[in-house]
Amino acid sequence: MKIVVYCSSQEGLQEKYQQLARELGTWIGQHGHTLLYGGSNAGLMHITASAVHEAGGHVTGVIPEMFRHRLDPVCDDAVHTANLGDRKQYMIEHGDVFVILPGGIGTLDEWMSTLAVMTIGNDDPRPIIVANLDGLYDATIQQLAHMTGTPLARNKDLSCTLVATSASALLHLLDNLP
Repeated sequence: MKIVVYCSSQEGLQEKYQQLARELGTWIGQHGHTLLYGGSNAGLMHITASAVHEAGGHVTGVIPEMFRHRLDPVCDDAVHTANLGDRKQYMIEHGDVFVILPGGIGTLDEWMSTLAVMTIGNDDPRPIIVANLDGLYDATIQQLAHMTGTPLARNKDLSCTLVATSASALLHLLDNLP
């Protein structure tokens, strides 16, 4: 299974976020899955990829030209893209499941773009698991729930989005995917 992880490349994040990334990466590697991620050698991206690599999983970095110099050395494969939009499109097309770890504007953009693809004309949406540690994404989740009840979102079914509030809940959801 190819698991896409969207997350921060910011250094020095709180230990609880780093631990979440390590636990997810270890799970991916121990289960023999492939990580598809942004390919950067920094922040939660690198922590997740390193844990996958150390646990025996396969690591594929999808890196845009502007960040080519930051390609993570733990990558088994690198997919080079022209820009961030191409990177996102590649990951959406090739992922079997998507995990949203703590991140900033880029992570939110990747989540919303993936959600749009999964809910617009998609007969077989793939799961999106949001790691909502300490309520980090509460406002976004509430906004999505609110919008689905309005004509603006035309009652979109967001059931492909699963929310986990801890690392153990996240791994439980992954363990129970069909």
